[in-house]
Amino acid sequence: MNATGRETIYTAGWIFPICRPPINGGFLRVVDDRIVEIGALSDGDYRHQDVVDLGDVAVLPRMVNAHTHLEFSDCLTPIGQPGIALSDWIGSVIAARGVATSDQRQDCIGAGIAESVAAGVGLIGDIATAPSAYPTDAGATIVSFAEVLGLSIDRAGERFRSAQKHADSLAANPSVDFGVSPHAPYSTPPDLIRRCVDLAKQHGAALAMHVAESPDERTLLRQGSGPFADALRSAGLWTEGLFPWAGSQPLMELIGWLAEAPRGLLIHGNDLQDDEIERISRHRQLSVVYCPRTHHFFGHPRHGVQKLLDAGIRVAIGTDSRASNPDLSVWKEVQFLLDHRPDLDPHAVLEMATLAGSDALLGAGSQCGRIQPGRIPHQRPVMIPTTAKRLNQVWRDFAVGELSCTGLPGRA
Repeated sequence: MNATGRETIYTAGWIFPICRPPINGGFLRVVDDRIVEIGALSDGDYRHQDVVDLGDVAVLPRMVNAHTHLEFSDCLTPIGQPGIALSDWIGSVIAARGVATSDQRQDCIGAGIAESVAAGVGLIGDIATAPSAYPTDAGATIVSFAEVLGLSIDRAGERFRSAQKHADSLAANPSVDFGVSPHAPYSTPPDLIRRCVDLAKQHGAALAMHVAESPDERTLLRQGSGPFADALRSAGLWTEGLFPWAGSQPLMELIGWLAEAPRGLLIHGNDLQDDEIERISRHRQLSVVYCPRTHHFFGHPRHGVQKLLDAGIRVAIGTDSRASNPDLSVWKEVQFLLDHRPDLDPHAVLEMATLAGSDALLGAGSQCGRIQPGRIPHQRPVMIPTTAKRLNQVWRDFAVGELSCTGLPGRA
């Protein structure tokens, strides 16, 4: 017995701390609900301790969903057909959102959190239509990004004030951090984006923005034309003088604005060019969030995720929402990449789904997304069955394995 409580040693075939290399034949020493030591079985003799052998499994930290829209968790299938143009899909999403009541949105958020936790997710970056509320015992940490958009002065002002109120409303919930999300360049004018950056700085908060989703976005910003311009006119949202943006490189300027936030998440980044990738790489507080199965749903060209990683940019994984994805499982995003992107290092894929998302959302001091001493209780590890003796065999088991989220035996 340890002076502070019951001590248990858990052993497993593999342990993936993420913040250090995988351990073949490892142990976790747990006192009460906290991990206090991690290592290889060869590091010590624990025959006289209370030892629980987890068996032929790999132990991993809970997943991190760096970007999702929980309010669409009632979608049984994605909106539209695979390969739909982004501008057409957004119109359908606006129509779906317009008929949802505040109570329905809250129900969807609750359902999305429950689905996420059941799928092994311990940290969620949620884009929220304020006002939105979250349970205090959700079983996951949440960064709630108040969505701000509006091409008219009145709409922009109303959504920005809602974001300010959202920050205050979350203060009493220890499971939720405030974030702000100027929605996208096609829906949020430059002055409103800069106001959101200032709000993030005021609260020391993360900021998330959909950036470079498709070449059509670049056409709108540079030329004031194309499918996005047509969609805005058809919806009666076109405002003269907002497009094109001033300057010849609007996305380069946008990256500079976002870099002023304490933490900035560029969502999707499907159409980032080499000079823009280089610009992002200069700012360690910036991350890109890649949503693999949503990217696949739209039929976008091959994502430049490897270029981003090669440039030293932090890349996290998100699920977007059930409006563009069949579910909210980050583990299934990992399996999708293991199957469809053999060019990616499998350990880098795991890092994108865990540690990278945590650092993007909460900063490098966060304990989420990794297994290390000091782990907070609700971030209990997850497990994948594997009898592999070599690391390359583990990846094959990961590609087909079901995640077990029951936690460590005898622990909450």
